[in-house]
Amino acid sequence: MSTDDIPTQERADWYHDIIANTVAPTRMAFTNPATFAARAGVLNLEKTGVSRFSLAALQAWRTPRLIRQNDPEHYILALITGGAMQVSQLRNDTLVRPGEAVLFNTFHPYNASTASEEGAAFILLHIPRAAAPLPVDRLDEVLARPFITRQGIGAILRQFLTSLESHAPACTPHDFRLLDKTVLDLASGFLAHRFDAWETLSHKTRNRVLLQRIDAFIDRRLNDPALTPQAVADHHHISLRTLYTLFEQHGEGIAATIRHRRLERCRTDLTRPELAAYPIHAVARRWGFTNPTVFSRAFRHTYGSTPQDFRRQARQPSNEPATALSPPQRQDTQKDAPSRNSRTRESSQA
Repeated sequence: MSTDDIPTQERADWYHDIIANTVAPTRMAFTNPATFAARAGVLNLEKTGVSRFSLAALQAWRTPRLIRQNDPEHYILALITGGAMQVSQLRNDTLVRPGEAVLFNTFHPYNASTASEEGAAFILLHIPRAAAPLPVDRLDEVLARPFITRQGIGAILRQFLTSLESHAPACTPHDFRLLDKTVLDLASGFLAHRFDAWETLSHKTRNRVLLQRIDAFIDRRLNDPALTPQAVADHHHISLRTLYTLFEQHGEGIAATIRHRRLERCRTDLTRPELAAYPIHAVARRWGFTNPTVFSRAFRHTYGSTPQDFRRQARQPSNEPATALSPPQRQDTQKDAPSRNSRTRESSQA
């Protein structure tokens, strides 16, 4: 959904209605109503929901009167992806930038505004109060306080929510139920980590969150030949037996998981024309295979052909020069800014 097809004079009303229906009825002031533009996307899972917004500068208030009139009783975890937002609730006030998140709820008054005339972009995770992963009084302690999402479980949660936009259209209703459970587990682990309150989570939730963390750790270290089940267990401070038990529920053992993901990365690289000049053993070594014979045997067993035959079949003409073989790099950027204000509207009259 976007304002692109909405008449200019109706755009503020359109966005006002979108927020009332996806978040909660809210009072708004638009810095420049005549040029206001916004995009929005909404995905309802089962208990939770995810929405994405990018918008021009504005300020929004959730007032006591609006709360009395209509309250969905949701916690909202906002992950900032562009610009910056100023958020105030329960005497807390914070400026949230890209790579950070902030928690607020619909049942206490709040004030939220873009921090510059360029506007902002963010992803919202909607969690019903009844499904809140921690006691309400604990969550109230961190309303309108910044969370870092550039590393650890915060980064896993952010990547998971970001990927939903691309992959959700291909999901079935059964997939949505699984995604709902996963996102609630990740949010629970993320918030529990802030409080050092793992003991408040259920045993199943702790295990599912741990599996998500292990999965992300494996993906980051696939190029390391020293990535073994023992290394994974040591990094997460669990016994090898506990690790094996966790992966029994996963449907694939830990060693098989590591091997399969390495083979998939090698298989992808063998189809890349710009890497055609690189020896197969170099591609294998890039993803943690130190013994070419072991790699070739595992590849043939998994895909039914040797790496050489597979590359030959997949090869396409390319004049691109060979590029250096190095693991993909990730980086976060930050952007700062000042403030704004103007015209006011309210979703309900009383």
